[in-house]
Amino acid sequence: MRRVVASAVTLAAAVSLAACGSSGPSTTSSAKGLTMWTLNDQTILKESVDAYNKDHPDAKITLRLFANDDYKQKLRVAFGANQAPDLFFNWGGGALNDYVKAGKVDALTPSEVNTDRYTPSVMQSATFDSKVYGVPANGLAPVVLYYNKKVLADAGVEPPKTYDDLLAAVKKLKTKDVVPLSLAANSKWPTLMYLEYLLDRTGGAEVFSKIASGDPSAWKGPSVTKANRYLQDLSKAGAFGDNASSVNYDQGSSTALLYTGKAAMEVMGTWEYANIAKAAPDFLKNGDLGYTSFPALTDGSGDPKNIVGNPSNFLSLNSSTSHKAEALAYLKDYVFNDSQIDAYLAAGSVPPVKGLESKLAASKSSDKAWLRFVYDLVQNAPSFQLSWDQALPSDQADPLLTNTDKSFLRQISPAGFGTNMSKAAS
Repeated sequence: MRRVVASAVTLAAAVSLAACGSSGPSTTSSAKGLTMWTLNDQTILKESVDAYNKDHPDAKITLRLFANDDYKQKLRVAFGANQAPDLFFNWGGGALNDYVKAGKVDALTPSEVNTDRYTPSVMQSATFDSKVYGVPANGLAPVVLYYNKKVLADAGVEPPKTYDDLLAAVKKLKTKDVVPLSLAANSKWPTLMYLEYLLDRTGGAEVFSKIASGDPSAWKGPSVTKANRYLQDLSKAGAFGDNASSVNYDQGSSTALLYTGKAAMEVMGTWEYANIAKAAPDFLKNGDLGYTSFPALTDGSGDPKNIVGNPSNFLSLNSSTSHKAEALAYLKDYVFNDSQIDAYLAAGSVPPVKGLESKLAASKSSDKAWLRFVYDLVQNAPSFQLSWDQALPSDQADPLLTNTDKSFLRQISPAGFGTNMSKAAS
């Protein structure tokens, strides 16, 4: 899961894709009507519930707010006991599909909830067998390449456009005694981001799509091996410094390396912008932060416009609900209506909806360039791949992170990664 410690400045923790919580759940009570579960950091989403409840005082939504760490388990237990809420917050991907295959979730049609207004690449994470099982619940969070403009300039390095550029930049940056790429390898999932992009750039989005479809043999494909080789080549070249395995993301250390100039670049989700805005506002104010898409591979068959990350979180409908009409009305009229869209943009987060060009052009936000970058990145992406540890069934997540770390540390061969994952998926 993505641990987001962002808030403050123009960016709120409310829009984080999966933030750490404290204790939970907490509850806002109501007389009767819908029940809904979400995480306790989803402030703007909660505002949509408040708006619905104001308009429906006799049948309010009862909202339960959970800490991140125990939410998935509580949801599984609730479904198993037939006590799940009418609407539930989720990450899409394999975990949602498990509920879909078990008949626990209702499909949603365009006429019911206006699914056509959402960004198509985002909706892929909640679409199974051509049916939609969720609507987006918060802002876009693709993974991008951040860089410290001063550090790159001092080393005579341009932001890398290709993997070869990246390797060349690593060599130059090492001579300046800075870490080329800040990486919190101790947390493992930041390392996975590299592997996700390298596989997509190598073989295209269809390679992981085959893996996610449940074909264990797909892990042994040549593109998977090549992606691991590229990751290991970066590691051997010293791209991540000498202490990456001791850096934990939750402590903010990898973020600090970038804005203090001890590291030149960092691959991370868009929530990192908020972390930097909170921890080092002058770094943003002075224009020292740069950002771009992940480098292309000159010998790869993947589209360089493809992106990976967290397309959005979703709200899905319990198939056992006795309040379907009310749930559909909430999803259609209160989630990402004009008021919600404006709230997300004001918080520095880009909603996963089409047609934001005029709103972005009229924005007075100091984050306008950032918002436009993220919006264009997603709108132009043929594929937006959900992070593998969310896209795959939950029983594959731990083996995935373990083997990604072993590959990074070169404790297994590039082909060994695929062999191990094929066994885990069988």
